Formats: sequence, C-alpha cells, structure tokens
Amino acid sequence: MAQRAFPNPYADYDKSLATGYFDSSGRLTPEFTQRLNNKIRELLQQMERGLKSADPRDCTGYTGWAGIAVLYLHLYDVYGDPSYLQIAEAYAKKSLNCLTKRSITFLCGDAGPLAVAAVVYHKLRDERQSEACITRLLQLHKLDPRAPDEMLYGRMGYLYALLFVNKHFGEEKIPQNYIQQVCDEVMASGESLAKRRNFTAKSPLMYEWYQEYYIGAAHGLAGIYYYLMQGLRAASLKENSVYIVFGQCGAIRGGHGGSTPAFNEPGLGVSQVKLHNTVKPSVDYVCQLKFPSGNYPPCIDDARDLLVHWCHGAPGVIYMLAQAYKVFADQQYLSDALQCAEVIWQWGLLKKGYGLCHGTAGNAYAFLMLYNLTQNMKYLYRACKFAEWCLSYGEHGCRTPDTPFSLFEGMAGTIYFLADLLVPTKAKFPAFEL
Repeated sequence: MAQRAFPNPYADYDKSLATGYFDSSGRLTPEFTQRLNNKIRELLQQMERGLKSADPRDCTGYTGWAGIAVLYLHLYDVYGDPSYLQIAEAYAKKSLNCLTKRSITFLCGDAGPLAVAAVVYHKLRDERQSEACITRLLQLHKLDPRAPDEMLYGRMGYLYALLFVNKHFGEEKIPQNYIQQVCDEVMASGESLAKRRNFTAKSPLMYEWYQEYYIGAAHGLAGIYYYLMQGLRAASLKENSVYIVFGQCGAIRGGHGGSTPAFNEPGLGVSQVKLHNTVKPSVDYVCQLKFPSGNYPPCIDDARDLLVHWCHGAPGVIYMLAQAYKVFADQQYLSDALQCAEVIWQWGLLKKGYGLCHGTAGNAYAFLMLYNLTQNMKYLYRACKFAEWCLSYGEHGCRTPDTPFSLFEGMAGTIYFLADLLVPTKAKFPAFEL
C-alpha cells in the first residue's frame, strides 16, 4: 500500500482543527465553501478545454460523454443554474449518437447514456424524448442474455440505470417487478455458480468475471451484494408491510459470521427469505476475507494487501458493509466499515490520481457515506482533508490517467466530488451509491 499511496500528511480529527472547514452543526464555513467553488470553476474550464481532444466515439459514463452529462446534471442539482442543464443535454445527445450497441450497463454501456438522457429531458420537460429513452432502456435487457453480473459490464450496472431513473423522477417510473426480475436473474446466476464451483457451504452466492472471483465494488461480490440488498429490500417492503423496516425494527436479527437462522416464518415475503438465507451468509463470507490491516483482497485467494481503491479494496467494500448494517442491524458490519475507514485515511491519498475509480476523490466518498450514516464529525473532517488534497490538483506528482478529463478516471469526477461536498448530507458516490 505504501508504494501506491502518499503518506497522509494531515492530523486526524480534532474539534479545533475542524473549525476551518465546518461549524458544530456540520455546515461548511463560508471560506471553505468559497475555496471549493473557486476550484470547481477553475477545473471546469480546464476540463472543457481538455475535452476538445477527447475520443468523440466514447459514449460511456465511465470515460465518455455520458459521464460529463452526469457531472453537469449534478452541478444543476447543486447550484440550480439552468445553463448546467443545457450543457448536460448537449453531452447527453453526444452520448446517444455513439452508443456501443453491445453492453447494457450504466458506466460502460448504453444504459448510462439512455438513463441520463431520460432524466435530462424530463427535467427540461420534454417528456416525449424522455419516454423514448426509457423505452429503449427497458429493451436493453434482452440485448445480452449472457451478460456477467458485476457493476461495470454486467447486470448490476443495468440495475443501477433503472434505479437512477426512478431516483431522479421521484417515482416508480421503472416498475418494481421489472427491477425484481433483474435481481432474480442475478440471484439465480450466483446460486448456480456457487453450486458448480462447490462454494455453497461457504457462500450461497458466487460470481466471477474473467475467470476470477473478484471481491470489490466494480467487478466483484461487494458491488453485487450492495445492490441485491437494496433491490430485495425494496421488494420486501411491498411483500409484507408488517416487517417494513425489517432488520432495523428488531423483529428479525442474525449473527455476523455465525450460523444463519432458517428464515421461513409464515407470512414473510420471498425477498426477505432470500435476504437472510442467501444474501446475508454471502456477505458474511466476504467479511471473512478481510486482511489483518482491515483492507480486502481484489480476488479470492489473492494474498496481496495492496489496493485501496473504490474498484478494489476497502473503499468499495465499505458500501456493502454499511448496507448490511442498515438491513440486518448487526453492529459487526458497522465495526468492519469503520475499520475500512481507518485504512482509507492512512492509505487513501493515491498516486494514481484524484479521480473516482482509483483516486483520492473516490476514496473520500467513503468518509461522506460514514458521516451520513453515523453523524460523526470525524468523517466529515476527513472528507474535507481529502478535498483539500484535491484543491491542489496536479501538484502532488500523481500519474496522469488515460482519460484525464473523464468522470471515473479524471477531472470530471474530482469536480463532482468537490460539488457534492458543498452539501455533504446529500453526497452520493456517482453512478454507484443511491
């Protein structure tokens, strides 16, 4: 890890140190807010100049035009400036003009451009074009029946696109039964592979990508379980109103890392049964793979404790742990998540750059998520310190990404993070966190 990260030069949280960033209620100071706004404007100008030489055929959210549209849609939501929405529309149109016609995901396929365009047109009150994009989005499900299950190239990435639309429309624009169908396919795929590879005794679900059992958020188990817990939980709310906040209301509890109780009580919906009998022990299996450092390997049976990125390692696994804590109300999941945060604080200022997928901005989102989960000011402070690192963009000797102005590798993602920090209680890791 020390070879891949800069030593963290910052003192950890102390109330007196935090006063330069936010007050006792968590509101950013006017001075720090101004610093963020100034850097956002400066980086936007640099980004726009750099995008003139970007690949004109890259439609994707990860490195292409849809990702830039996502950034401007976010800036519109933060600032309320209609000019940002107009710019988002222009980039959304560019992305629609060069669809991959092969991948179905939000970040690396056609679902992202279509979902983003649907939301942009909806906000512009052009419902005809918005509906046309949603129709095309729903048809993608049939495009690749052999799609993998992970986030970047698989069904979870498609599921995110559906949830993205519902979130921005503020209603069930994509019916829950359609979302449930995607979850069911992923569950069936994971159960089938676990049986074929003799994992069932350890984990009822198993997934692979390129013949590897990846663990992290981008390609692996943590990202898949993060979404399954949300999709199945949403379905369970419809199935049985008695247990509407199941796991949090104390009606049903399960131990972390121990035996999972038979969950077949009368009246409980099938989604709740799957959550406890299938997803939870699979999450517990991932928890058992933790290194003594608190970090997680990129793949099962990989003993190298190296990567502290959103895509591989603690900064991605932490979201699965936090979601498991919300769903199952087991304190051990929160304890594991807090240990991830210590790894990120120590080793999260990455030499790879300032971006989201494998950079400092992406790592900082873990602190914002924990701040909103725990209300502990330490995590808001840590996010502000990582933002301060990003305010010196390009001055630390980091590696230049292959797509230096894109959302997930480059400058657009850093801008997104700095804008999100302006209203930390609303911050969400783009194209991933809901």
